[in-house]
Amino acid sequence: MKAASGGLSFLSNDARALFRSALHGNGRLSITDFDETSQPALDELLTIGLLVPEIDDPNVVVAVDPQQLSEGLSDTWQRQALDLLTRAAALRADLQDLATVFHSPDQGGGSIEYVRGKVLINQRVQQTVASAKEEILAAQPGGPRPSEALSGIIERDLEALRQGIALRTIYHPSTRYHAPTRDYVSTINQAGGRFRTSDEPYTRLIVIDRRVAVIPVAEDLNLAAFIHDQAIVSYLVTEVFDRIWGRALDFNGTRVVPHEVVSGMRQAIIDLMLAGVNHRVIARRLGISERTLARHIAEMREEYGVESLFQLGYALARTHVEEPPEGAGGFD
Repeated sequence: MKAASGGLSFLSNDARALFRSALHGNGRLSITDFDETSQPALDELLTIGLLVPEIDDPNVVVAVDPQQLSEGLSDTWQRQALDLLTRAAALRADLQDLATVFHSPDQGGGSIEYVRGKVLINQRVQQTVASAKEEILAAQPGGPRPSEALSGIIERDLEALRQGIALRTIYHPSTRYHAPTRDYVSTINQAGGRFRTSDEPYTRLIVIDRRVAVIPVAEDLNLAAFIHDQAIVSYLVTEVFDRIWGRALDFNGTRVVPHEVVSGMRQAIIDLMLAGVNHRVIARRLGISERTLARHIAEMREEYGVESLFQLGYALARTHVEEPPEGAGGFD
C-alpha cells in the first residue's frame, strides 16, 4: 500500500500500468509473456482481484471492472473492520476471568508470587501500577533514572493524579543533580505528587493500594517478589517506606540542593577519595556526572585552602575528616 495524493493507494504504479496495458489488449493478458520484473505487479493485481485467470485458458488473465470490485471489497472490509472492533471491545471482559486467575495470590507461590526476567517483571509492574485506585508508593534507590524511562511514565503518573491517586516516591540525593529527573519531579509535584530523597541504604520497593508490594529478590533485578500477604505489605509500608520517608528531605524539582544533601555528598566523595577510588568510578557510584563531581572537588579545594588535588588529598588524610566543611547549597 502506497501513499497517493489525496489519500491511500492500494496499488503500485507498476500494477496500475499493467492493468491499463490489459485494457488496451481488450482486457486480456498472456502471463507467458511476463518476465521477473513484471511478476510483482501481476501478483498485486491477482491478489486484489483486478485480474483473474481465464476459465478456459489458465495462461491468460482477464481484467475485472474496478468499480464493481471496489464496491464488493468495501462492503467486505467494512464488515471485517466492524467485527474486529467488536472483538477488540469485548476482549478485556472476555479474558477477565483468566486474568483474575493469573494475578491471583494462589499462582506462583501463594501469597508471594515470584516473577523472573526483567521484561516480564517490568510488564507485571506496569500492570500492577495501572490497577491502582488509591495510592502508589515507590522507593527507587541508585542514581538518576534514564531519561527515556521518565518520559515513558510521566503521562501515566499525571493521569493517576488526575484520578485522585496519591503518589509518593523516594529517590537517591544524586537525582537532584540530574536535569531530566528534576523536570519530571517538578511536573509531577505541581500536579500533586510528592518526592523526597534519602542517602541511607534502602532496597527498591513499590506498593500499590497497600494490597500488593513488589521487591527485588536478586541483586541483578532478574527476580522479583510480588507480595499479596497483607501483614507483610503493611510491615513494608509502615516499617520500611514510611520510616525512610520520615527521615528523607522534600524534593520538588528545584535546582537548589539543600545543605544536608551537599554535606552528605561531600562526605561520600571524601570517603571514596581516601579509599583511592578514581574520579570516574566515584561519579558512577554516586550517580552524578563527572562535571558535577569536579565542581564538588573544586569547591572543597577552595574550602580547604589548597591549590591542587594532591594537596586536598593530603589535607583530608591528615585531618582524618569525618564531616566535610560547611558549604553553600550547590547547583547543577
